[in-house]
This record gives sequence, C-alpha cells and structure tokens, in this order.
Amino acid sequence: MNDDPGSTSGPAHRTWWDRLGHLFSGEPRNRAELIDELRAAQVNGLLSADTLPMLEGALKVTELSVDDVMVPRVQIVMIAADSPLDEILAAVVESGHSRFPVHGEDKDDILGVLLAKDLLKFFGHGEHFDIRAILRPAVLIPESMRLNVLLAEFRRSRNHMAMVVDEYGGVAGLITIEDVLEQIVGEIDDEHDDEEEPALIHAQADGSWLISALTPIEDFNEEVGAAFSDEEFDTIGGLLTAEFGHLPEAGEEAGAGDYLFHVTEADDRRVQQFRVTRRAPDA
Repeated sequence: MNDDPGSTSGPAHRTWWDRLGHLFSGEPRNRAELIDELRAAQVNGLLSADTLPMLEGALKVTELSVDDVMVPRVQIVMIAADSPLDEILAAVVESGHSRFPVHGEDKDDILGVLLAKDLLKFFGHGEHFDIRAILRPAVLIPESMRLNVLLAEFRRSRNHMAMVVDEYGGVAGLITIEDVLEQIVGEIDDEHDDEEEPALIHAQADGSWLISALTPIEDFNEEVGAAFSDEEFDTIGGLLTAEFGHLPEAGEEAGAGDYLFHVTEADDRRVQQFRVTRRAPDA
C-alpha cells in the first residue's frame, strides 16, 4: 500500500482523474445540463424551434404523474346508465367528446366507457337501446402513476382513456392519451376546438424572442419596442434578408438597430425564424 500523498496510483486518484476528464469532455452530467445542451443546439440551428420543446417535453413526462395533468372529477362529462337515449345523444353532441364514462348508482360506480361511434347503430331504433350492452371496459389507474408509464400502457393495451382513482377507490379524474401527448408536443387541437392563428412571436425566459420571419414589421415593433420602417418591407424576414445582403443560413447573425438577429431556421429558399436579443448599448 502506498501512503505517499504525492502518489499517482490508487482508486482515489483514478476517481479524481475520471471526474476531471468528465469535466472537460463536454458531456452533460445531469438532466439540467442536458437541457442546456439541447437549448444551445437550438440556438445554433441544429434543432428547430418545434423539435426542442418536444425533446424537453419527452424528458418532462418522466417527472410528471397522472394527477398533474388529469381532468378533475368535477369537469368530467359522465353519463348515467339509466339515462334515455335522447339525453345521451344530447350530452354527446353538446360536449363533442368521443368517449364517456358511464356510471351506475353514483359517479364512483364506473360500469364502463361509451364510445360515441357505438351509438350510430341505434339511430331510429331507440326502443331496443341498452347502454350496458355496448360499453367498453374502463381502465382504472392510480393518481401517482408516472406519465411515461401510462403512455406505455396506453400503447400496449390500445386504450385511449383511463379513469383515475384515489386511495379510497373513488373517481378522482380522467386522463386520455391526448393529455399525455400534449405534454410532449404541445396543445393538440381538433375539429371541436376554436381555431387560433399560430403565434409568430415567442418571448423567451432569458429576455430574447423567437420570431417567425413572416412576422409583420408592425407587430414586431409593438412586441419588442422597435421602430423599424415597414414602407419597403412587410415582414421582418424581408427586412433582415436585405440587412444580410444575401439569403442567410442557420447560424448566421446580423445587427439592426438596437437588436441582434440570429438565424435559427432557414432552408434553400427563405429564412424561417430568428432569435432576437437586445444589443448592449456600446455594441
């Protein structure tokens, strides 16, 4: 055994060198550093503005549990098993949902799940309607289940909805596969959601902005407090392409007025997105 404090052998020394090598390797050592690396890659144009949030969302679902995103009990559209067909149809039409929990004597007595499409065969034949005959089995899960585990279960079982139960077996909420996927890809609109124009300007936590090249100059000025003229160009993309003097590629940057424009997305035909930051007063 070598007790010399200057010795370069032994486990302690190897551990120190391992740590030192890891420090200079540039590899992320934890999730926070990994996210920082991904954000740096996005700033440098290696990841698109759409890809980065999805990667962050995929990491996020491993930390979230069902009770973080479920629809609470009071917001669930449930159907009583003894409801007449006309009331059931009215509830389906009004809500616009495709799946409905069906309960017995009370809302904790879940008998199964009604699919709206299963009602089609009963149009014009309401006198023979028995809701219990067409119910699909209900999936019951605990509030503490991790979202990534639930997503894997949804894929395995081909179910799209699960009832969330509390520690006493009562219904606490409801969660769908869409609720989980939205944590990864963002809001998913369907034909029943109100249409909204996609946002062209996204303020970032660090004080910068992600700006679509299609953003009207007037809107850009209003958002960031700039005063660019829109007499010659309509969009910020047109203005900045002229400022560059050529069609810029992802990773290029140029200053205009009090702002620095870094190209984050571009193809062979046009610029698609900039990251905009305020320049230092002496820049």
